[in-house]
Amino acid sequence: MGSMRVLGIDPGITRCGLGLVEVDDSRRAKLIHYQVARSDAKLATHFRLRTIADVIDEVIEKYQPHVVAIERVFAQDNLQSVTTTMQAMGAAMVCAGRAGLPLAVHTPSEVKAAVTGSGVASKAQVQHMVARVLNMDKPPKPADAADALAIAICHAWRGTGLQGAPTDNRIDVSLSGGVTARTNMTAAQQQWSQALAASRRRGAVDPRAKLKTKPKR
Repeated sequence: MGSMRVLGIDPGITRCGLGLVEVDDSRRAKLIHYQVARSDAKLATHFRLRTIADVIDEVIEKYQPHVVAIERVFAQDNLQSVTTTMQAMGAAMVCAGRAGLPLAVHTPSEVKAAVTGSGVASKAQVQHMVARVLNMDKPPKPADAADALAIAICHAWRGTGLQGAPTDNRIDVSLSGGVTARTNMTAAQQQWSQALAASRRRGAVDPRAKLKTKPKR
């Protein structure tokens, strides 16, 4: 199949992490580039999104990724932060679509499980593993760039769930740890799905599961 170049995006309107890795058939990952796209908080939101999108367009044009992977946004306490982050996610998706690239969206727990083997790993653990996987002396800074590289590595190793690709051999891991796949999984996909399933069986479930928890009386 040859190598695959993945652009990982950690969406944000103030800081949007961008990280490119290239992974070969043996899962060896090579660092290509990372940076953070920033926008001026004094500008109106649509101008800030344009700034972020312009940087993403430039990175895609310069480094020619085969696929774009974005981290999924979940509801948090700060509704305004979630709203602008989702807007940045939408801008990034437009950039991928405009470039004619397939797109994958991964949850935070999927990224953590793929990179560290645990769906509840800390940010520091993820950053350490990113540096280790990419043979870096120390974790990349700022953290947004490290997160983007982790997202890219996750997709390069998982390689499923593409939107806009000729085929979508999606693998799903339920909140209770069950694994289903539409096609036979590769060794890398099996390793990823087993790690995520194990973490969810230990109680490390997708953040959406919190919505099902009944409030204490």
